[in-house]
Amino acid sequence: MGSIALRRVEKVYGHGPKAVKAIHGVDAEIADGEFVVIVGPSGCGKSTLLRMVAGLEEISAGEIAIGGRVVNQLEPAERDIAMVFQNYALYPHMTVYDNMAYGLRNARVPKGEIEARVHKAADILELGGLLDRKPRQLSGGQRQRVAMGRAIVRQPQVFLFDEPLSNLDAKLRAQTRLEIQKLHRELGITSLFVTHDQVEAMTLAQRMIVMNAGRIEQIGTPEEVYSRPATTFVAGFVGSPPMNLLLGDAEGAGLRIGHTLLPLPAPAPRAGALILGLRPEHAGWEPAGGHGTAPTEAVWTLQVEVVEMLGAERLVHGRLAGTTFTLRVDGTLPAPRPGQALTLRASTRHLHWFDADSGQRVA
Repeated sequence: MGSIALRRVEKVYGHGPKAVKAIHGVDAEIADGEFVVIVGPSGCGKSTLLRMVAGLEEISAGEIAIGGRVVNQLEPAERDIAMVFQNYALYPHMTVYDNMAYGLRNARVPKGEIEARVHKAADILELGGLLDRKPRQLSGGQRQRVAMGRAIVRQPQVFLFDEPLSNLDAKLRAQTRLEIQKLHRELGITSLFVTHDQVEAMTLAQRMIVMNAGRIEQIGTPEEVYSRPATTFVAGFVGSPPMNLLLGDAEGAGLRIGHTLLPLPAPAPRAGALILGLRPEHAGWEPAGGHGTAPTEAVWTLQVEVVEMLGAERLVHGRLAGTTFTLRVDGTLPAPRPGQALTLRASTRHLHWFDADSGQRVA
């Protein structure tokens, strides 16, 4: 069983008053066969957490278990894991075959079994015609597939991926994401994948762990994290463009932002300082002066400043009650113009409410 359990895991660098805590009591359970992505900005502690699971970093407190066995004191080679790094880490003087077989030879696996494992992995990753080549003769995507093949032949309990797609261009990243998804479906091995790219996280994960400053902000499926972010950090990090966040004071069926009272389709969950969230694609729009508001909608006015054409869609940036606001619109519709006023329609079911001080979700 390749389950992973993180129990109050901490990482502290240094001692005494100069000590820096990088990981603050992380708790998470990853089921056998699950594909979980740890996502967050640079410096949030996601790679440190992965390296502690791998045994490349000592933990300062807490407990890590793999397959029900506590591994705190075990060396990386004893943890039954295989890791794929950002920089491929291939031996340049060895062929693809030898790179994939190297770890098995060191483990004294019989020659016939090594050959069978390498050829099976090569077939899965479409590397069969490249086994005699050296890494310098391969493209970046092919090298990354070799690195994954080297992990597959180990037949570990757990795969650990440390930003493996960061060195690839956009097209190769998309292709390799599909290959990783197919690989997981075929092998079903528990996988922990680290990335700072929320698109990678959303497309690959069965569940996501969103981290910020060494703490877990939210754990959930991509759909749960996107549709019901637990904090303003998650709301602003997951989604491209991110959720619009409007800080104001709730007064009945209105939100006062500066000198403007923004009407609401229904009263806020409580009075006082709150942050209102709305995804860019969840605001209906039309040129100012439109009619026909539904009972569950509020009408706002957006002053357009900039319009970005992105092919199938446009991003309209403007000011709403003096606050920046982004609207996503269909690229096939007539484009709003800078300086134009738009009527926005916000539905109750698309509004998100957060505490103004803690950033935690209220409703």
